[in-house]
Amino acid sequence: MTLHLSRLRIASRPSVDALSRLISPDEAGARRGAHHRLIWSAFADHPDRQRDFLWREEERGVFLTLSERPPLAIDLFEPPEVKPFDPKLSTGDRLAFRLRANATRSRKGAGRVDVVMDALHAVPRDERAEARDAVAQREGAAWLARQGVTAGFDILDNTITGYTAETLPEHRGPRRHAPRFGILEFEGVIEISDPGLFIAKLSQGFGRAKAFGCGLMLIRRAG
Repeated sequence: MTLHLSRLRIASRPSVDALSRLISPDEAGARRGAHHRLIWSAFADHPDRQRDFLWREEERGVFLTLSERPPLAIDLFEPPEVKPFDPKLSTGDRLAFRLRANATRSRKGAGRVDVVMDALHAVPRDERAEARDAVAQREGAAWLARQGVTAGFDILDNTITGYTAETLPEHRGPRRHAPRFGILEFEGVIEISDPGLFIAKLSQGFGRAKAFGCGLMLIRRAG
């Protein structure tokens, strides 16, 4: 199956500019929810369509998508830039990567939990802010290593470049009780151990919250 890697840019025209505060709100969770609907509009060719794409915001107003179908040409976006995505990989190939992921694990009695938030519960409350970056590095690296076991890659180099916790899109009610999900930013180098497994997982995405801009791993040949 050939996939499509596309760049979508929000159109620069007065009719779209008038919707800018709806399309890209300033608050992070609200913006993620708005972008979820915005990207869906470029793939909604049928009322019963199931999501068959991944996406991420690259910069303000610019998105990348990986999809089974090319996006539709709609007025909210400039004409999409689409190219086939069919990398030819072999065992031992080294790839530089970037990944934005909602990394979770299963915990008895709690279902799926964010790996960083879960680990921070063991840290005294008044020490959590100081420990947060180190915990994110440790737990993020361990989570990605587990992904590699089932997705056909080994990690050669990995850095967590950011970790944020956002209010879930569409939440209503007091902010201090809002459900939150964590987003880890990874970049580094991996070595392919099973090309078939890796390509299959790449098309499915990594982690959860894929509908909200997480899970798309961007790759290129490592120098």
